[in-house]
Amino acid sequence: MKLSRIVSNRNGTSRQRANALIAAGRVMVDGRVCREPQQEVDRFSGVVVDGITVQTPYPARYLMLNKPAGYLSATLDKTHPTVLELFDPELQDGLHIGGRLDRASTGLLILTNDGNWSRRLTEPRIKTPKVYQVTTESAITAEAHQRFEQGIWFEYEQLRTSPAHIEELGERRARVTIYEGRYHQVKRMFHAVGNRITSLHRESMGNIHLDPVLQPGQYRPLTRAEIASV
Repeated sequence: MKLSRIVSNRNGTSRQRANALIAAGRVMVDGRVCREPQQEVDRFSGVVVDGITVQTPYPARYLMLNKPAGYLSATLDKTHPTVLELFDPELQDGLHIGGRLDRASTGLLILTNDGNWSRRLTEPRIKTPKVYQVTTESAITAEAHQRFEQGIWFEYEQLRTSPAHIEELGERRARVTIYEGRYHQVKRMFHAVGNRITSLHRESMGNIHLDPVLQPGQYRPLTRAEIASV
């Protein structure tokens, strides 16, 4: 919402008067004077006019979960347990998932109530690297390396994935880096080269790495540096 609208609606004044207050330097956003009426201000920012608070910041939550197998990346399901059930009830309100994992997959899962932040983390055009450790049914071939580096054509979306990288850890184990995070992307890429993933574990998204001290089902808040990296 634009700052002028917040000041007008919550300070009981006209939009013209709100603009004048802002231009005069009498409005602060998160402790700093803001003179731009068109400044977009979300619910996580505090707004003060002449020393009086007109918007109290809503607490933003950024959480890292070591997702165990068997949980849906969803907030509600009638059949299966969801990852939201792993969190204390007082943290659950408003949380959504930034980059889902399917029920059988494990590893790094990010949950937040900040939609703008999570969109920056998951938007395919931003090309945030996402790293997975995978086990495959068959040996990983040289053809798989080549086709991943070229990008795989997805018929349903009518697009080619960004180049991806395979680092072999064994005949049927690898660390895979992709830069989009489309629906079941890693599994579909291996399917396209005639192989099948039997286990998938996400290690990192951008500069956010799964904390090695977290056991499956455990979580912690992101650090300031991790939040700022997105």
